[in-house]
Amino acid sequence: MANQADNRHPVRHRGSRDRTTKRKAGVMTDTLTVSVLGTGIMGAAMARNLARAGHTVGAWNRTRAKAEPLAADGAHVAGSPAEAVRDADVVLTMLHDGPAALDVMRQAAPALRPGTTWIQSTTAGLDAVAELAGFAQEQGLVFFDAPVLGTRQPAEAGQLLVLAAGPRVGRETVAPVFEAVGTRTVWTGEDGAAGSATRLKLVANSWVLAATNAVGEALSLAQVLGVDPQDFFDAIAGGPLDMGYLHAKAGLVLGDRLSPAAFAVTTAEKDARLIVEAGRQHGIRLDVAEAGAERFRRAAAQGHGDEDMAAAYFASFDEGGTG
Repeated sequence: MANQADNRHPVRHRGSRDRTTKRKAGVMTDTLTVSVLGTGIMGAAMARNLARAGHTVGAWNRTRAKAEPLAADGAHVAGSPAEAVRDADVVLTMLHDGPAALDVMRQAAPALRPGTTWIQSTTAGLDAVAELAGFAQEQGLVFFDAPVLGTRQPAEAGQLLVLAAGPRVGRETVAPVFEAVGTRTVWTGEDGAAGSATRLKLVANSWVLAATNAVGEALSLAQVLGVDPQDFFDAIAGGPLDMGYLHAKAGLVLGDRLSPAAFAVTTAEKDARLIVEAGRQHGIRLDVAEAGAERFRRAAAQGHGDEDMAAAYFASFDEGGTG
């Protein structure tokens, strides 16, 4: 990969460790110019926290109205990807999927400088990560595969978990960015093109999506059997089957609080299909993930695509009703 070191901005990350980096208290003194491409639920929160940390932030979104509110936080809202990345030290992509990220970066290419760092945080899938890394090499960019774990609330609070893979020589540049958006960075490898961070993200999301669908099925079964959900919660309270995530997602369904989404149904379906495909490529069947993808598809078809992924609950009912 060309130009792995970018020595124009020798930022220092004090106290960094090989495997995990913890956020430091106090005000950061090292600042960067960061371009955020994609300002949906996650990207907007990340851009806002980068601006609050003192970085110069450029923001672009295909639907400009979603990026405009960031101007109040000091971000420059650009009219095109190329305008957004001009003069950037770091480009951060948080788009729907791998093809979207590649398309946007191709639009940005005329303004990209060799040696610019690219943090690719889209959950893109294994094949797409390799393709994105290939584009980075062609452009002479320093590539980091860096998806995040967390939804709307931790993103807004700057409390994401960053899963990252990339060259050691460039980590001092990305450290202030990761510190602004997350509380911890887990390093999985030195070659972003190998997709080790994305692999870990897919494993983590396979559990999250399975648990989400399990919540919806338990609630829908309780509905049709005439069981009070609170009786179910009481039955498992304090035991190994009890979990905060159950109560959080069940609360969204029971309290009719599915909007705004912390993680949308359509995005959950996309991730579920990436998980299924990753398993298939490596010779295993992931039946729960495949069924989960279908539940998310049905919920979206019933009109719940932009709601929180807990709305997969409605997929249990033929017309999206409640029994």
